[in-house]
Formats: sequence, C-alpha cells, structure tokens
Amino acid sequence: MAASTGSSNPSPAPLPPKILLAKPGLVTGGPVSGKFGRGDDDTASHRSRLPPIGSLNLLSDSWDFHIDRFLPFLTENTDFTVVGVIGPPGVGKSTIMNELYGFDASSPGMLPPFAIETEESRAMARHCSVGIEPRISSERIILLDTQPVFSPSVLAEIMRPDGSSTISVLSGESLSAELAHELMSIQLGVLLASICHVLLVVSDGVHDNNMWRLMLTVDLLKHGIPDPSSLIPAHSLSSNLGPEKENKDKVHESEEYMAAPVFVHTKLHDQDLTPHNIVQLRKAILQYFGMSSFMRDKSGNMAKDQPFSSVASGAQSIDPDSVWPNLFVIPLKNKDESPRGQYESYNTSLWKMRDQVLSMKCPSFARTVSERDWLKNVAKIWELVKSSPIIAEYSKTLQSSGLFRR
Repeated sequence: MAASTGSSNPSPAPLPPKILLAKPGLVTGGPVSGKFGRGDDDTASHRSRLPPIGSLNLLSDSWDFHIDRFLPFLTENTDFTVVGVIGPPGVGKSTIMNELYGFDASSPGMLPPFAIETEESRAMARHCSVGIEPRISSERIILLDTQPVFSPSVLAEIMRPDGSSTISVLSGESLSAELAHELMSIQLGVLLASICHVLLVVSDGVHDNNMWRLMLTVDLLKHGIPDPSSLIPAHSLSSNLGPEKENKDKVHESEEYMAAPVFVHTKLHDQDLTPHNIVQLRKAILQYFGMSSFMRDKSGNMAKDQPFSSVASGAQSIDPDSVWPNLFVIPLKNKDESPRGQYESYNTSLWKMRDQVLSMKCPSFARTVSERDWLKNVAKIWELVKSSPIIAEYSKTLQSSGLFRR
C-alpha cells in the first residue's frame, strides 16, 4: 500500500516491511527491572533507560522517545490511519487494540500483538504496557497501545523513598512522584490527541468519569501543540500540494488539531445496557464535553456527523439532527458468550466496534504526510509537550494547591 513515487523506471517497487504480529521477546542480560517492580538494584530505576533489546516501545519507562526500532516497519505511504488508546489499568485497552489489529485469538500458537493482563499480573497489581507500544496492521493502521493512567503500579515504579519522582516529566524540574504521575497522564493524553486520527478513551463501567475529567484537562492544556504534518520541512512536501511558504521544521499555522474521540465504557452489567441508560450516558458525555474541542469540527462548529453505537436497539431512535458523541459500551465477558435478551455479547460488541472504528470518518492532518515522516515528527511533538509552558504553569498551580507533596 505504499504511495507511488511517480518514477517511470521499470524497476519493481520495494517490498513493504514485514508486519509485526506478536510482541517480540525481550533479550536481556539480566533480570528485568522497572516494568513489574524495582528489582534488586533500586538505582536502576533512577536513571534513563533505553527500551530493552527487542522492544518497539516509542515511549520508554524513562519517559523518553525512541523511534529507531519502529521506523523500519513504516513506509513512504501517505494513506494510513493512527488509532491510539488511553485509560486506567484493567479496562481492556490491549484487548481492544488486538481486535482492531484483526488478531484471531482462536488461532492456536499465535501470540497477540499486544500483551493482555494475566491472572498473575492482576494478582500482583502489575501493568502490562509501558509507555507507548506501537504495531502496524496490513491495512496500514498504526495502533498505539499505552501504559495505564491512574495506575498505582506506575506510581510505585517512579517513586523514590523520599517521595520524589525518578523520571523528569518536565524539562529538568524535580517533582514529587504523585505530581509527576498526574502530569504523565496529561502529557500522554495531549500527545495522543495531537498525533492520532482516532483516540479511544476507555473507562471502567458506566459510572466512572475519571477519564472524562482527564480528557477535558487535555483539551484545556493542548493549545500550541501541532499535528505531525505541521512540522514537515517545505522541501519534503509533495509537489502536488501547490506553492507554500517556506517552512523549515517550524510549526505550520493552521487550525487547532484534535483527534476524533471514541468513548468506550467496558465491563457493563445487564442493568447498564438498557437503551434508556445508554441514551443518558450519551447525554452526560455531550453535556460534559459540549464546549470542548472534541465536539467541534475544523470550522469551529459543533460536529454534525451521525455517531455510532454498539447498542442496536432503541438507543439510536433519537432526533437525527441531535449531536451525539461517539460511544461504545462493552458488556462483561461471559463464560458461555451467549447474548442475553436484546443485548449483544462481549465478542460481538468488539467485532462491531472494530468495523465501525476502522470505517469512521476521521479528521485529517493539516498536510499530507508519510508514515515515516509522521513518526519522525511525533518525536518532535513529544519534546513540545514536555516543554509546554501551559502544562508547566498547570504544574505550578497543582503544586501550590497543596494536593501533592513537595
């Protein structure tokens, strides 16, 4: 699916890179420290680390960006879609991303692209994903799985005995682990909203609105962060884009970009899945985000596209001119996987979600950009996020509030 180069040479086009299916094994020279605990050497978690050999992590547990290992899997193709996910631990983020990839769990001997939570990791309160873990499907869908937000295990890993953070989330500033943990969630959300076409915001159950509060904060603090195409030098732009002003790695002045949000609520019980309750959930999301950038198109108007839903019953029989957020509800997984009454099963909900997410109309970046240029500029955007004066000012406000130790 790589884009044509326009050359008249009869030489055959280069083969696309192999598609990575299974998560590569980690080749290490000793015990793994930092992902599931401090290990024997506590000082190892205090210094900046490269991702382990064999890892494709774009964002490591030291909160630094590394693109070299994932870059060979990308091409000069410009027809691609980026889907990211953000949410607390244990809500099924990696399972959803495996479904979007097209992984068939029933195939014997096949490892999933993204590691999912096991009984052992759940019992020991460990998180499976670290930083940002990327995969790319045969349809050129770039999937970005992320470490959990609001995660006690992440907080435990970055906390020194004196309560300070082992990693620097802001440029050279020393913060408490609790405040650094809060800012990490915000920075992750700002980055994903800037570099993805679709952002899945996953919550646990129908009553948890912590992710709503986080994404509203992301919307408030994202200003000044461009999309990945806005950092492309003028000489690398396609000639069919017409004359443009010279732009040497400077931010292109365009409308504020925001990924299309899809609100996903997982682990719903039977009583939560009634059409009336789903309508009320839609109304609550709309009221919460009604004035935010998530609900507006590039012209600044409220988005008018008809949203989708995983509920096929009366929840869709509403005024078609109304503005509703994109919402999916995923029921608890049953052992027998049989749908109960009028509601869909766990697997059916995931299948339907995959079809509609991958076919939805997504916002486009300001300019045409290739997969490889997208990745290179994502690293630059990450530096803008870490050095954002707006986020730094917000950090000072949180420090002065007294909610976090100094």
